[in-house]
Amino acid sequence: MAKEINTIAVLTSGGDAPGMNAATRAVVREALYRGKKVKGIRRGYAGLLNEEIFDMDASSVSDTISRGGTILQTARCVEFVDPKVQEKGAEICRKHGIDAIVVIGGDGSFKGAQKLARLGINTVGVPGTIDLDIACTDYTIGFDTAVNTAMEAIDKIRDTSTSHERCSIIEVMGRHAGYIALWCGIANGAEDILLPEKYDEDQEMKIIEHIKMNKRKGKQHHIVVNAEGIGHSQEMAKRIEEATGMETRASILGHMQRGGVPTCKDRVYATTMGSMAVKLLCEGKSNRVIAHRNGEFCDLDIDEALAMKKTIPDYMYYITNSLV
Repeated sequence: MAKEINTIAVLTSGGDAPGMNAATRAVVREALYRGKKVKGIRRGYAGLLNEEIFDMDASSVSDTISRGGTILQTARCVEFVDPKVQEKGAEICRKHGIDAIVVIGGDGSFKGAQKLARLGINTVGVPGTIDLDIACTDYTIGFDTAVNTAMEAIDKIRDTSTSHERCSIIEVMGRHAGYIALWCGIANGAEDILLPEKYDEDQEMKIIEHIKMNKRKGKQHHIVVNAEGIGHSQEMAKRIEEATGMETRASILGHMQRGGVPTCKDRVYATTMGSMAVKLLCEGKSNRVIAHRNGEFCDLDIDEALAMKKTIPDYMYYITNSLV
């Protein structure tokens, strides 16, 4: 029989994402509803190692569902890859009476959860990243807010780009993944979209030829959405301007995409995932990750989830070329 869970902790790890607070709130209140004690861990695995652990009650998460960022704060903890450090983390959990942890973060965070599970601390991962780069799930907390933030910014840049007859290169976040760029490129009707998953050395020359062709047709502005994983937007702008004669500006949207009020979808999906994580732990399950696949919420083994690979949807990529 699985050991009864009495105390559940929650932490946020890696990059912050709008909706993390909604997930944290759901973890806390679902656990309390089920008669469990709850502890918060500040600053992710780094905070666990530093024993930044505190008791949480229902009031700890009052009025947080609409807030961006994470009230638990977050940090990256590269030393947690060391097995001795992982053992220290598990021992600290036992010292504080923590039977289980909900880890809200990305693939790197799930690897930490996987190691703690092997050391006897029941863990469930909740996918929280604006990058949408977790292969086991069609949705990650924060993506919807981030992509809408970027879309609105690009709409504004298009207005001024049109007025000044410019080419605008807008660089969006996503780390090594191109999902924000893909979605924004389609939603904003960009003339060109650069994705790390599809990038080749001829891409810049194709943009130059595309601008020249459009100019011959009378088009007086051009929008390029560039993924962070490709980068060098400023240098690209200089080369394109020299080759085409069209004034070209680069705008790097940066961390504005991480912040802001989470959308309805991010609040509702994050809440559902946080609640499900507690349900699994109370059932004695461990080493699981919550996912949204084919329109349904489900859970998978973390080992299985981490082994999956994610690719750009073929048809979405097709329309980036067919609809320009």
